[in-house]
Amino acid sequence: MTDAAAARPRLTFFFPAYNEEENVEETVRRALSEIGPLVGGSLEVLIVDDGSTDRTPQLADALVAADPRVRVHHQANRGYGGALRAGFANASGELIGFSDGDLQFDLAEMSRLLDRLGDPGGRRVGAVIGYRIKRRDPPHRIFIAKTYNAIVSVLFGLRVRDIDCAMKLFRREVFDGLPLETESPFLSAELLIKCRARGEWIVQVGVNHYPRAAGTNTGASFRKILRTFRDIGKLRWALWFRRREVLGEARR
Repeated sequence: MTDAAAARPRLTFFFPAYNEEENVEETVRRALSEIGPLVGGSLEVLIVDDGSTDRTPQLADALVAADPRVRVHHQANRGYGGALRAGFANASGELIGFSDGDLQFDLAEMSRLLDRLGDPGGRRVGAVIGYRIKRRDPPHRIFIAKTYNAIVSVLFGLRVRDIDCAMKLFRREVFDGLPLETESPFLSAELLIKCRARGEWIVQVGVNHYPRAAGTNTGASFRKILRTFRDIGKLRWALWFRRREVLGEARR
């Protein structure tokens, strides 16, 4: 084993943070205390500061200075999909997991995902994704999410209960040669669609969901919905006419 491999953390847990000054410190604290023991302390916590305009960048830098297990990636605002892409690109662990920075998930439940990733059922599991047992969001967001899930299921044959649930865990090699293109909230769907098309085995587990206690949710604006539907059309067209290229198979 090389020194670099020996130094690699077993798990990188990251979360996007856009104007999360009220939540970023507590999210890091919970990640270290609740996820760290699940991987024997071999944990990297990565904050993706997506162009925050409040005190999130300063608080993130202070957290990095206080604990060597914490890193931060600062970038100009790219939106939720762009923040997830940055997290995947900058993670250094052999496993990569993420959640949101709004404290709506119990990070200790990452144990459920880790258990299923190591399931000795005989088939290699590439990804474990959560689904919200009971979604604690306003009714209009639940309606939008159900409609979106149905559309993606029909267009791509993706049989996933909760595409955008922000509790997901992947083996690092899932991303080898996999091109991710969208910067919109469609990123989670794009990733799962391409993983399934490449033959990755995806397992689903139920997780709890809690109301947002602080900060503002910015995920369901009309502009973001339009960008998402644009990206749905682009990927459907590309899979029909440039399938090997969009799945990264031409490079493998």
